[in-house]
Amino acid sequence: MQQREFVGASDVIRDLRKLIARVARSKASAVLLYGETGTGKGLVAQELHRQSDRARKPFVDVNCATIPSELFDQELFGHDKGTLAGALMRKNGLINAANGGTLFLDEIRQLDHLAQSKLLGLLDRKSFRRTGAVNDVEVDVRYVCATNQILFDQVKKGLFRDDLYYRLQVVSINLPPLRERGDDCLILAEYFVRRLNQRYGRTIRGWDTKVADVFRAYHWPGNVRELENLLERIFVLESQDVIKVEHIPPRIMREVSGDRPSERQGPEMSDWEGKSFQDATDAFQIRLIRQALDAAGGRKGDAAATLGLSRHALRHQMNRLGVR
Repeated sequence: MQQREFVGASDVIRDLRKLIARVARSKASAVLLYGETGTGKGLVAQELHRQSDRARKPFVDVNCATIPSELFDQELFGHDKGTLAGALMRKNGLINAANGGTLFLDEIRQLDHLAQSKLLGLLDRKSFRRTGAVNDVEVDVRYVCATNQILFDQVKKGLFRDDLYYRLQVVSINLPPLRERGDDCLILAEYFVRRLNQRYGRTIRGWDTKVADVFRAYHWPGNVRELENLLERIFVLESQDVIKVEHIPPRIMREVSGDRPSERQGPEMSDWEGKSFQDATDAFQIRLIRQALDAAGGRKGDAAATLGLSRHALRHQMNRLGVR
């Protein structure tokens, strides 16, 4: 279940709606979205498309973290017949599929330098060439790119091309985290409860006052997605028709009460006493991965983004460390 509407009444969300409408109606060919994991970058990308004059054309969603670098050309640009082994017919890529509409490139920072240079050329020339083709194909596409990290930090580290960064940075939108949106967490909770009641055939009426206090006080590291996952967990595991504070997971209650576990303060040396350096390092990595998975509701792609890893790298570490 995913959020379908841009829900909220806070000042920051009202300002964001106005900015989205203004950018959507503009002629900007590229828009960069910043926001923590779970803040709704995909939803904003869809709103930019829906409110633009491209709304009747395709909206194509691409997660850059899931495309292996060796398949980037084939997936985005396509290939001609006979170019590759087993290529019995021409394949049109995702760029061609989005022609006239919007291409949403999520996790743009996951592209390697070669893919970044090809994307820059595409933005500048507004044309591309399929693998094995002779002629270029002109396209009219708006590119909405998203990242959960400040790209300039990636530029300083040499991980992201500065020329592509400045090309994308012309029009950028910052999505506020849920903790900065006041009582929007309660408005969103009401929205999700209504939808979950329909999905599960339930009649949950709301929550105790203490639950509202918890929602307001919690840090929400996973933002709107974490709130949605928490409520769905309650619908699955609890049978009462009112959400009570005892239904809230202990990790959330510990943070709200100020009795935080050691992840905020850092591990104590006693945690690693008697362990070798490698064993202590592995134990710490296991803790980080489990915390990220917990905050992301078990979604490995979101957990990987939180940890600054690709999905493949996270899966490799989980297999190595035996994390299930």
